[in-house]
Amino acid sequence: MAKNFSWKLALTNIKNNRKFYLPYFLASAGITGMFYIICFLAMNEGISTMSASLSMIMGLGVGVMAIFSFIFLFYTNSFLMKRRKKEIGLYNILGMEKRHIGRILVIEGMLISMSSFICGMFSGILFSKLVHLFLNWVFGAEPPFGIEISKDAIIYSAILFGALFVLTTLANQMSIRLAKPIELLHGGNVGEKEPKAKGALALVGFLCLGAGYYIAITTENPLKALMLFFVAVVLVVIGTYCLFTAGSIVILKALRKNKKFYYKSGNFTAVSGLIYRMKQNAVGLANICILSTMVLVMVSGTVSLFFGMNDTVDKMAPGDINIQECTAKINDDMGKLENAAKNRADSMGVKIENIRAYQFLPFVAIRSEENYIFERGTQENIKDMVSFAAMTEDSYTRLTGKKLGLTGNEVAMYTTLSDVSEDFKVGNIQFHLKEKVDGFLELAEIENGMTDVSYLILADDEALQNLLTVVNGGYENSCYLYTHLNIYTDCDEQLNANYAQALREDDSELGLHYEMLRVATQEEETGDYVEMVGGFLFLGIFLGIVFTFAAALIIYYKQISEGYYDKEKFEIMQKVGMSKKEVKATIRKQVLMVFFVPLVMAGIHIAAAFKMITKLLLVFAMTNVGLFAICTLVTFLIFAGIYALVYMVTAREYYKIVG
Repeated sequence: MAKNFSWKLALTNIKNNRKFYLPYFLASAGITGMFYIICFLAMNEGISTMSASLSMIMGLGVGVMAIFSFIFLFYTNSFLMKRRKKEIGLYNILGMEKRHIGRILVIEGMLISMSSFICGMFSGILFSKLVHLFLNWVFGAEPPFGIEISKDAIIYSAILFGALFVLTTLANQMSIRLAKPIELLHGGNVGEKEPKAKGALALVGFLCLGAGYYIAITTENPLKALMLFFVAVVLVVIGTYCLFTAGSIVILKALRKNKKFYYKSGNFTAVSGLIYRMKQNAVGLANICILSTMVLVMVSGTVSLFFGMNDTVDKMAPGDINIQECTAKINDDMGKLENAAKNRADSMGVKIENIRAYQFLPFVAIRSEENYIFERGTQENIKDMVSFAAMTEDSYTRLTGKKLGLTGNEVAMYTTLSDVSEDFKVGNIQFHLKEKVDGFLELAEIENGMTDVSYLILADDEALQNLLTVVNGGYENSCYLYTHLNIYTDCDEQLNANYAQALREDDSELGLHYEMLRVATQEEETGDYVEMVGGFLFLGIFLGIVFTFAAALIIYYKQISEGYYDKEKFEIMQKVGMSKKEVKATIRKQVLMVFFVPLVMAGIHIAAAFKMITKLLLVFAMTNVGLFAICTLVTFLIFAGIYALVYMVTAREYYKIVG
């Protein structure tokens, strides 16, 4: 076959199949451009200088995008090949050899891949500048001038999508080589044979989904939730695919057995049509459901982190200036630091509104009956972990103004534990609980929501030093006393920064006994956290857009596929006596049943996962469950609106085909 003829035929095929190739081209270009952008951000020196955590998060996004690109483009390519099989089979029957057909497909694939890669690179380079400017604005950095082009990002993109082109081409060639002409002619109609109701597979789906939901709903401990989250995700994904492929057939056949429901004109045609097609629809619908759930989880989680950031920042750094010291034993550093802070404030004209000064010992112990022992956390004892902060009555009185009158081994306690014995041991030290007190402090060191919390108030410095010795004996001298000074000022940000710097410079003159000393403004103290949350917000929205785009394309292809499949069927329905109105009502009911089930299932998934996600957000010190609930609801409503819009736009193509 002449080479010119192959190229002309390939171009003609692309033109004639533009309804299928145009969305594939746009999807390929879009995925390529987005992959370049995420690579550009991960490798950009300005981003890494601005925020190391942001650069790391973008690196995570590169891996996610690479995996998703493989799965998504392979899926869309398989749809294209299925639609082209009849055409390819006809070429073969008319005398064209398979190697000639293969050459034409290679040319078509090369033209689409190269053109989409070029367009993707162009759009990626253009939008990478806008994204870079946006991130610089978010983090308050100086925006760079000119357009930066990352050669490494282009090379990585070329390698990834070049490998994708080679693999999809090999898959296409293999399917053509192995298929017989008759199989190719009828390839587009696979699925017309009524599928069997696979009760065992449906049962596996229900069990997997139930097990995933059970883990998500019943897991209370955040650390355990962190370990079991991916187990629950895998179970729900398996359950979703099994239920869409087998469970849907079982349910539809059960509806067919219900004579009152089934023997109505609209229900009869809708249910019978769905039974015959569900096998080929199921995987696509499950994909839409999983993608929709991913969008809802990522966007709602990252948005709630962003809007809950101020609460977390106040917990991490409550004062305008925060001084933190770690020492190996009790000393008089707290008084020295407080006096130095007041003296320096007077000399600089800094107006201090309040100083909270306190010393405490943070440690973790495992609850064993009525006592607390020192062991490393394991999967078995993780539920019994308790985070302690021990301090003297003097520190408690400074914070609250209340005196407790503790002596000897007497303690007071504020705890989240439901029951505490009056007499208990921590290590080998015996304590007697004199009274319980109300919550009076939130320490970021222990108030992470991951474990139960107990604030232990001891009689004096000697008791605290004894406890420190015992704790270090249990944890190989890895625990320290923390001294905190939270200084609240009535100054602007610049004066606070100058004041903090002056306090750092005073360090050498005070004669302190620290292992670590940190003086920082609230902005400095929480800068890394804010950068991390901002990075996750960007990545969550970025991937949310990618997955929404992918779900929209799958919906489009499903609508087109349904349209060509239904065209002949509904013509036959009209010929046997159904009116146009009845046919339209049947079409509407069937399309709504098929395309809105994934959205409903995604909503059920996110509702079941809600509790577990709130536990996972505690890793980022996000404790505002109400805020997350609002963010989840708003995200779902917005996504449902976008989903409905995509459905309406793609449904037009369906109705055009069906006529």
